Parts: sequence; C-alpha cells; structure tokens
Amino acid sequence: MTQREPVGGTNRYRQAAFLSGAAHIRQLPPDQGREVAFAGRSNVGKSSAINTITGRRGLARASKTPGRTRQINFFRLDETRHLVDLPGYGYAKVPEAMRRAWGTMMEGYLRQRQALQGAVLLMDARRPLTPQDRQLVDWCRATGLAFCVVLTKCDKLSRNLARDARRETLQRLMESVDVASRGNRAPAREGDGGGTGDEEVILFSALRGEGIEDVRQCLDRWLAWESCPESGVCPT
Repeated sequence: MTQREPVGGTNRYRQAAFLSGAAHIRQLPPDQGREVAFAGRSNVGKSSAINTITGRRGLARASKTPGRTRQINFFRLDETRHLVDLPGYGYAKVPEAMRRAWGTMMEGYLRQRQALQGAVLLMDARRPLTPQDRQLVDWCRATGLAFCVVLTKCDKLSRNLARDARRETLQRLMESVDVASRGNRAPAREGDGGGTGDEEVILFSALRGEGIEDVRQCLDRWLAWESCPESGVCPT
C-alpha cells in the first residue's frame, strides 16, 4: 500500500540521505549541529517510521529479522541537521555479548553526544512501556533530553483501542514522574520538553500515514526548524 502524504505544507525531510553508519563509538561523525535519535525495541517499526516521516521509501532499510541492525545510522538533512537510527533493543535471540556491546555503544552515544537535541521513542501500541522502554524514558528524564513517545502499528488496533492505548500510556508516564525529585533532575537540554513529565504521546501508522505531522512538529522544534522559512536561511 502506498504511504499517504499529508495534504498541504512542505516536507523538509524528503531531502534526507544516508550519511554513515557507526559500529563503534569512535566511528561516529563529528559531534556538531543538531540531531534527533529514533530508538525502540527490535521490530517496532523504526525503519518504516523514518521512511514514512521523510517520504523516502527505502531510506532506512528494514529487516525481517529482528536484531539485524547492528550500527548507529546517520541520515543527513542538511549541513547541520541529522536523523539518527539507533539499534533496536530487547531481542532475546541476540547473543548476550552482542547485546552488551550494543548497549555500551548506545549509552556512549546518548551520554556524550552534544548534538543530540531530542529522541523519538517508538513503542508498539499493543505493548507499550516495556521494562526496556521505561528504562529509556527514565534516562531521558534524568538527563534532561527532550523526547516524544510514538505508538507504532496503531492500525492493528481499532480506533477506540488505539485511543485507549494512548490514554493509558500518558497516564503511566505521568504516574512514573517522581514529583518530589523533579527539582533534582538534570536541566533540560536546548530542545524543549526534556525531563518534565509533559512529553507527547503520538499514535502512528506507517500504513495509514497517521501521526506523521505530529512527529514532524517535534522534529521541527528540536532541529530549530519550527520558525524556519520554507526557503532561505534557517537557524543552525
């Protein structure tokens, strides 16, 4: 089925192109400009989401074998802006040594990367907030990294069940915020919304084209494209 493009507006993300892949932290491209990372469990639909959001089918290569993506992939939007596809987590059949290596690489990227402005946390709408998902949410909050939760594959649920999943996820996110310790959290990074407990939860379907503009609005904000003219010089 052809991916549906929302009516109106200009898709700045269509210019995305593969830049490089890093299998080790030392292989990362220069730490400059602005980046937004896509993270989620194996087979949650990260590649499909990136392809749908950019309108570039085949940009991020999806594998039918969970756990196949073994590197951090960078996609160039312009000279200073990039999207980043992180390896999927939580696939039990991947050898323990490999899981540890991926975890070390991802932690190094997330902790050290100054260009990182926000994270899109993808979760299956039928099974959101697994223990690994919660761990990543807690880490983003603790470090002040802005994030939004994107519930993928919502087309596999009825409209009512999808809305229920979103409402329940929002409720569970709010309940997990330790109000008493908010004052001790790391200050938010330059991107808006980090670590506040006010994060967005977006219903998304690559098949139906649902949620695309909502995710793009988050990306626009973190990449400083929110007030950028459709032609001309943008802030960097």
